[in-house]
Amino acid sequence: MQAISWKGSYLSLLNQTLLPNKVEYIQCRDYRTVAKAIKNLEVRGAPAIGAAAAFAMVLGIRELAVRPELTDEKISVLAKELKKTRPTAINLAWAVDRMLGVVQRYKQDSDLLDKLEQEALLIAEEDKQVNYRLAQYGAQLFTQPTAILTHCNSGTLATVDYGTALGVIRRTWSEGNVSRVFADETRPLLQGSRLTAWELMQDHIPVTLITDSMAGWVMKQRMVQAVIVGADRITSNGDVANKIGTYSVAILAKEHNIPFYVAAPLSTFDFSMRSGDEIPIEERKPEEITFLSGVCVAPDGVPVFNPAFDVTPNSLITGIITEYGVLRTPYEISIEKLKAKKGDM
Repeated sequence: MQAISWKGSYLSLLNQTLLPNKVEYIQCRDYRTVAKAIKNLEVRGAPAIGAAAAFAMVLGIRELAVRPELTDEKISVLAKELKKTRPTAINLAWAVDRMLGVVQRYKQDSDLLDKLEQEALLIAEEDKQVNYRLAQYGAQLFTQPTAILTHCNSGTLATVDYGTALGVIRRTWSEGNVSRVFADETRPLLQGSRLTAWELMQDHIPVTLITDSMAGWVMKQRMVQAVIVGADRITSNGDVANKIGTYSVAILAKEHNIPFYVAAPLSTFDFSMRSGDEIPIEERKPEEITFLSGVCVAPDGVPVFNPAFDVTPNSLITGIITEYGVLRTPYEISIEKLKAKKGDM
Protein backbone atom coordinates (compact mmCIF):
# COMPACT_ATOMS: atom_id res chain seq x y z
CA MET A 1 0.00 0.00 0.00
CA GLN A 2 1.72 3.14 -1.25
CA ALA A 3 -0.13 6.43 -1.43
CA ILE A 4 2.54 7.99 -3.63
CA SER A 5 5.32 6.57 -5.83
CA TRP A 6 7.52 8.02 -8.57
CA LYS A 7 7.81 5.97 -11.77
CA GLY A 8 10.37 8.10 -13.61
CA SER A 9 8.06 9.51 -16.25
CA TYR A 10 4.96 9.94 -14.07
CA LEU A 11 3.73 10.09 -10.49
CA SER A 12 1.46 7.31 -9.26
CA LEU A 13 -1.12 8.32 -6.65
CA LEU A 14 -3.51 6.06 -4.79
CA ASN A 15 -6.96 7.58 -5.25
CA GLN A 16 -8.03 7.89 -1.63
CA THR A 17 -11.51 9.12 -2.45
CA LEU A 18 -12.38 5.56 -3.57
CA LEU A 19 -11.13 3.78 -0.45
CA PRO A 20 -11.91 1.43 1.14
CA ASN A 21 -14.19 0.03 -1.56
CA LYS A 22 -11.79 0.29 -4.48
CA VAL A 23 -8.01 0.46 -4.90
CA GLU A 24 -7.18 2.53 -7.96
CA TYR A 25 -4.06 4.50 -8.91
CA ILE A 26 -3.91 7.77 -10.84
CA GLN A 27 -1.09 8.18 -13.36
CA CYS A 28 -0.05 11.83 -13.20
CA ARG A 29 1.96 12.69 -16.31
CA ASP A 30 1.72 16.46 -15.89
CA TYR A 31 1.62 18.84 -12.94
CA ARG A 32 -2.02 19.79 -13.57
CA THR A 33 -3.15 16.24 -12.81
CA VAL A 34 -1.20 16.32 -9.55
CA ALA A 35 -2.67 19.71 -8.63
CA LYS A 36 -6.17 18.42 -9.32
CA ALA A 37 -5.52 15.29 -7.23
CA ILE A 38 -4.35 17.44 -4.31
CA LYS A 39 -7.34 19.77 -4.56
CA ASN A 40 -9.82 16.87 -4.83
CA LEU A 41 -8.24 15.00 -1.89
CA GLU A 42 -7.32 12.07 -4.11
CA VAL A 43 -3.98 12.48 -2.37
CA ARG A 44 -4.12 14.08 1.08
CA GLY A 45 -2.22 14.44 4.32
CA ALA A 46 0.32 17.22 4.80
CA PRO A 47 3.52 15.18 4.23
CA ALA A 48 2.03 13.31 1.26
CA ILE A 49 0.87 16.41 -0.56
CA GLY A 50 4.25 17.99 0.10
CA ALA A 51 5.99 15.11 -1.66
CA ALA A 52 3.36 15.10 -4.42
CA ALA A 53 3.94 18.82 -4.99
CA ALA A 54 7.68 18.23 -5.25
CA PHE A 55 7.15 15.71 -8.06
CA ALA A 56 4.60 18.06 -9.63
CA MET A 57 7.38 20.63 -9.83
CA VAL A 58 9.52 18.08 -11.67
CA LEU A 59 6.73 17.45 -14.18
CA GLY A 60 6.00 21.15 -14.56
CA ILE A 61 9.61 22.21 -15.13
CA ARG A 62 10.05 19.36 -17.62
CA GLU A 63 7.10 20.72 -19.56
CA LEU A 64 8.42 24.29 -19.50
CA ALA A 65 11.93 23.20 -20.49
CA VAL A 66 10.69 21.41 -23.62
CA ARG A 67 8.78 24.38 -25.12
CA PRO A 68 11.13 26.22 -24.13
CA GLU A 69 9.44 28.54 -21.62
CA LEU A 70 11.68 28.18 -18.60
CA THR A 71 11.34 31.80 -17.51
CA ASP A 72 11.16 33.08 -13.96
CA GLU A 73 7.60 34.22 -14.61
CA LYS A 74 6.45 30.79 -15.82
CA ILE A 75 8.17 29.05 -12.93
CA SER A 76 6.51 31.45 -10.47
CA VAL A 77 3.08 30.77 -11.98
CA LEU A 78 3.68 27.02 -11.66
CA ALA A 79 4.68 27.31 -8.01
CA LYS A 80 1.74 29.56 -7.12
CA GLU A 81 -0.72 27.23 -8.84
CA LEU A 82 0.49 24.31 -6.75
CA LYS A 83 0.57 26.26 -3.49
CA LYS A 84 -3.02 27.46 -3.79
CA THR A 85 -4.43 23.91 -4.06
CA ARG A 86 -4.35 23.44 -0.24
CA PRO A 87 -3.39 26.69 1.54
CA THR A 88 -3.45 25.44 5.15
CA ALA A 89 -0.96 22.55 4.94
CA ILE A 90 2.49 24.14 5.19
CA ASN A 91 4.32 21.02 3.93
CA LEU A 92 3.06 21.75 0.43
CA ALA A 93 4.50 25.27 0.31
CA TRP A 94 7.68 24.04 2.03
CA ALA A 95 8.25 21.40 -0.66
CA VAL A 96 7.53 23.79 -3.53
CA ASP A 97 9.91 26.39 -2.09
CA ARG A 98 12.59 23.74 -1.66
CA MET A 99 12.22 22.77 -5.32
CA LEU A 100 12.36 26.44 -6.32
CA GLY A 101 15.68 26.64 -4.51
CA VAL A 102 17.03 23.87 -6.76
CA VAL A 103 15.77 25.72 -9.84
CA GLN A 104 17.55 28.90 -8.77
CA ARG A 105 20.83 27.11 -8.07
CA TYR A 106 20.94 25.01 -11.24
CA LYS A 107 18.74 26.86 -13.72
CA GLN A 108 21.59 27.36 -16.18
CA ASP A 109 22.90 23.79 -15.86
CA SER A 110 22.17 21.12 -18.44
CA ASP A 111 21.30 18.62 -15.68
CA LEU A 112 18.64 20.82 -14.01
CA LEU A 113 15.89 18.25 -14.59
CA ASP A 114 18.01 15.49 -13.05
CA LYS A 115 18.73 17.71 -10.04
CA LEU A 116 15.02 18.37 -9.59
CA GLU A 117 14.14 14.70 -9.77
CA GLN A 118 16.86 13.86 -7.24
CA GLU A 119 15.56 16.53 -4.86
CA ALA A 120 11.98 15.27 -5.08
CA LEU A 121 13.14 11.72 -4.44
CA LEU A 122 15.15 13.00 -1.47
CA ILE A 123 12.09 14.75 -0.04
CA ALA A 124 10.15 11.48 -0.30
CA GLU A 125 12.93 9.42 1.28
CA GLU A 126 13.40 11.95 4.07
CA ASP A 127 9.71 11.71 4.90
CA LYS A 128 10.03 7.95 5.37
CA GLN A 129 13.04 8.25 7.66
CA VAL A 130 11.55 11.16 9.61
CA ASN A 131 8.39 9.19 10.30
CA TYR A 132 10.35 6.21 11.61
CA ARG A 133 12.35 8.43 13.99
CA LEU A 134 9.24 10.33 15.07
CA ALA A 135 7.49 7.04 15.83
CA GLN A 136 10.39 5.89 18.00
CA TYR A 137 10.17 8.99 20.17
CA GLY A 138 6.40 8.75 20.37
CA ALA A 139 6.43 5.12 21.42
CA GLN A 140 8.60 6.00 24.41
CA LEU A 141 5.62 7.82 25.90
CA PHE A 142 3.78 4.54 26.45
CA THR A 143 5.10 1.88 28.81
CA GLN A 144 1.95 -0.18 29.26
CA PRO A 145 -1.04 -1.19 27.09
CA THR A 146 -2.96 2.00 26.30
CA ALA A 147 -6.20 2.76 24.48
CA ILE A 148 -5.57 5.64 22.08
CA LEU A 149 -8.05 7.85 20.25
CA THR A 150 -7.10 9.46 16.93
CA HIS A 151 -8.84 11.88 14.59
CA CYS A 152 -8.74 11.97 10.78
CA ASN A 153 -5.97 9.99 9.05
CA SER A 154 -2.27 10.46 9.68
CA GLY A 155 -0.89 7.12 8.55
CA THR A 156 0.75 5.65 5.48
CA LEU A 157 -1.96 7.20 3.33
CA ALA A 158 -1.16 10.69 4.63
CA THR A 159 2.61 10.39 4.20
CA VAL A 160 5.12 8.75 1.90
CA ASP A 161 5.33 5.83 4.33
CA TYR A 162 4.50 4.70 7.90
CA GLY A 163 2.70 7.82 9.11
CA THR A 164 2.95 10.43 11.84
CA ALA A 165 0.29 9.86 14.53
CA LEU A 166 -0.49 6.41 13.13
CA GLY A 167 3.24 5.80 12.84
CA VAL A 168 3.51 6.33 16.60
CA ILE A 169 0.58 3.97 17.10
CA ARG A 170 2.15 1.35 14.81
CA ARG A 171 5.45 1.48 16.68
CA THR A 172 3.74 1.45 20.08
CA TRP A 173 1.63 -1.52 18.99
CA SER A 174 4.75 -3.43 17.90
CA GLU A 175 6.14 -2.91 21.41
CA GLY A 176 2.98 -4.29 23.00
CA ASN A 177 1.68 -1.02 24.41
CA VAL A 178 -1.51 -0.41 22.42
CA SER A 179 -4.63 -2.18 23.70
CA ARG A 180 -7.02 -0.57 21.20
CA VAL A 181 -7.40 2.41 18.90
CA PHE A 182 -10.59 4.47 18.74
CA ALA A 183 -10.93 6.16 15.35
CA ASP A 184 -13.24 9.15 14.97
CA GLU A 185 -15.09 8.84 11.66
CA THR A 186 -14.07 12.46 10.91
CA ARG A 187 -16.87 14.27 9.13
CA PRO A 188 -17.50 15.48 6.57
CA LEU A 189 -15.30 13.28 4.34
CA LEU A 190 -14.91 10.34 6.74
CA GLN A 191 -11.13 9.99 6.61
CA GLY A 192 -11.28 8.21 9.95
CA SER A 193 -13.75 5.55 8.89
CA ARG A 194 -12.65 5.18 5.27
CA LEU A 195 -8.89 5.43 5.75
CA THR A 196 -7.71 5.13 9.37
CA ALA A 197 -9.93 2.17 10.27
CA TRP A 198 -8.93 0.49 6.99
CA GLU A 199 -5.20 1.06 7.56
CA LEU A 200 -5.31 -0.27 11.10
CA MET A 201 -7.28 -3.34 10.06
CA GLN A 202 -4.70 -4.02 7.34
CA ASP A 203 -2.06 -4.05 10.10
CA HIS A 204 -4.26 -6.16 12.43
CA ILE A 205 -4.24 -3.43 15.08
CA PRO A 206 -7.48 -3.51 17.15
CA VAL A 207 -9.62 -0.55 16.12
CA THR A 208 -13.08 0.62 17.08
CA LEU A 209 -14.84 3.16 14.89
CA ILE A 210 -16.92 5.90 16.55
CA THR A 211 -18.71 9.00 15.30
CA ASP A 212 -17.09 12.34 16.13
CA SER A 213 -19.88 13.13 18.59
CA MET A 214 -19.12 10.00 20.64
CA ALA A 215 -15.56 10.98 21.64
CA GLY A 216 -16.61 12.75 24.85
CA TRP A 217 -18.67 9.81 26.10
CA VAL A 218 -15.89 7.34 25.28
CA MET A 219 -13.52 9.48 27.36
CA LYS A 220 -15.98 9.80 30.25
CA GLN A 221 -16.34 6.01 30.31
CA ARG A 222 -12.53 5.80 30.68
CA MET A 223 -12.23 3.77 27.51
CA VAL A 224 -9.38 6.01 26.26
CA GLN A 225 -6.13 6.93 28.01
CA ALA A 226 -4.45 9.09 25.34
CA VAL A 227 -5.11 11.04 22.14
CA ILE A 228 -2.66 11.33 19.23
CA VAL A 229 -3.34 13.38 16.09
CA GLY A 230 -1.33 14.68 13.17
CA ALA A 231 -0.96 18.29 12.04
CA ASP A 232 -1.10 20.43 8.91
CA ARG A 233 0.67 23.48 10.32
CA ILE A 234 2.26 24.36 13.66
CA THR A 235 3.11 27.95 14.53
CA SER A 236 6.02 29.27 16.61
CA ASN A 237 3.98 29.27 19.82
CA GLY A 238 2.78 25.66 19.42
CA ASP A 239 -0.73 26.29 18.09
CA VAL A 240 -1.74 23.46 15.74
CA ALA A 241 -3.92 23.45 12.63
CA ASN A 242 -5.35 20.04 11.86
CA LYS A 243 -8.48 18.47 10.39
CA ILE A 244 -11.71 20.09 11.53
CA GLY A 245 -12.87 18.54 14.79
CA THR A 246 -9.39 18.27 16.32
CA TYR A 247 -10.00 21.33 18.53
CA SER A 248 -13.15 19.73 19.95
CA VAL A 249 -11.27 16.51 20.73
CA ALA A 250 -8.53 18.50 22.48
CA ILE A 251 -11.08 20.30 24.69
CA LEU A 252 -12.68 16.98 25.62
CA ALA A 253 -9.29 15.47 26.42
CA LYS A 254 -8.46 18.42 28.68
CA GLU A 255 -11.78 18.09 30.50
CA HIS A 256 -11.16 14.40 31.16
CA ASN A 257 -7.45 14.76 32.08
CA ILE A 258 -6.35 12.74 29.08
CA PRO A 259 -2.99 13.60 27.47
CA PHE A 260 -3.34 15.09 23.99
CA TYR A 261 -0.33 14.62 21.70
CA VAL A 262 0.39 15.98 18.24
CA ALA A 263 2.77 14.07 15.94
CA ALA A 264 4.39 16.08 13.15
CA PRO A 265 7.76 16.47 11.39
CA LEU A 266 9.89 19.60 11.28
CA SER A 267 8.50 20.40 7.81
CA THR A 268 5.06 21.02 9.35
CA PHE A 269 6.32 23.90 11.51
CA ASP A 270 5.78 27.41 10.20
CA PHE A 271 8.33 29.53 12.05
CA SER A 272 7.12 32.67 10.27
CA MET A 273 3.80 32.64 12.13
CA ARG A 274 3.58 33.62 15.77
CA SER A 275 0.23 32.01 16.54
CA GLY A 276 -2.63 30.02 15.09
CA ASP A 277 -4.60 33.21 14.50
CA GLU A 278 -2.41 33.80 11.43
CA ILE A 279 -3.06 30.40 9.80
CA PRO A 280 -5.20 30.55 6.63
CA ILE A 281 -8.09 28.12 6.99
CA GLU A 282 -9.27 26.47 3.78
CA GLU A 283 -13.01 26.41 3.20
CA ARG A 284 -14.37 23.73 0.91
CA LYS A 285 -17.50 23.32 -1.18
CA PRO A 286 -20.91 22.90 0.52
CA GLU A 287 -21.61 19.60 -1.25
CA GLU A 288 -19.09 17.85 0.99
CA ILE A 289 -21.58 18.36 3.82
CA THR A 290 -24.92 18.32 2.03
CA PHE A 291 -24.18 15.10 0.16
CA LEU A 292 -23.03 11.74 1.53
CA SER A 293 -21.92 9.08 -0.96
CA GLY A 294 -23.80 10.92 -3.68
CA VAL A 295 -27.03 11.14 -1.69
CA CYS A 296 -28.40 14.53 -0.64
CA VAL A 297 -28.77 14.62 3.16
CA ALA A 298 -29.72 18.29 3.65
CA PRO A 299 -32.45 20.65 2.40
CA ASP A 300 -31.73 22.13 -1.00
CA GLY A 301 -30.21 25.61 -0.72
CA VAL A 302 -29.37 25.51 3.00
CA PRO A 303 -26.35 27.74 3.81
CA VAL A 304 -23.23 25.74 4.67
CA PHE A 305 -20.04 26.62 6.55
CA ASN A 306 -17.34 24.06 5.71
CA PRO A 307 -13.87 24.87 7.08
CA ALA A 308 -11.47 21.99 6.39
CA PHE A 309 -9.33 22.70 9.47
CA ASP A 310 -9.45 24.19 12.94
CA VAL A 311 -6.71 25.42 15.26
CA THR A 312 -5.94 23.85 18.63
CA PRO A 313 -4.26 26.31 21.05
CA ASN A 314 -1.02 25.23 22.68
CA SER A 315 -2.63 25.26 26.13
CA LEU A 316 -4.52 22.08 25.23
CA ILE A 317 -1.48 20.18 23.92
CA THR A 318 0.48 17.84 26.23
CA GLY A 319 3.38 17.37 23.83
CA ILE A 320 4.39 17.63 20.17
CA ILE A 321 6.16 14.52 18.88
CA THR A 322 8.83 15.25 16.25
CA GLU A 323 11.79 13.45 14.71
CA TYR A 324 13.97 15.35 17.21
CA GLY A 325 12.05 14.30 20.29
CA VAL A 326 8.93 15.35 22.17
CA LEU A 327 8.47 19.09 22.60
CA ARG A 328 6.96 20.31 25.86
CA THR A 329 5.62 23.60 27.17
CA PRO A 330 6.66 26.39 27.10
CA TYR A 331 6.43 25.79 23.36
CA GLU A 332 7.87 29.16 22.40
CA ILE A 333 11.18 27.98 23.88
CA SER A 334 11.14 24.35 22.73
CA ILE A 335 10.11 25.34 19.19
CA GLU A 336 12.81 28.02 19.07
CA LYS A 337 15.33 25.27 19.84
CA LEU A 338 13.79 23.17 17.08
CA LYS A 339 14.15 26.10 14.70
CA ALA A 340 17.86 26.21 15.54
CA LYS A 341 18.14 22.57 14.49
CA LYS A 342 16.59 23.49 11.15
CA GLY A 343 19.23 26.19 10.75
CA ASP A 344 21.98 23.61 11.31
CA MET A 345 20.65 21.37 8.52
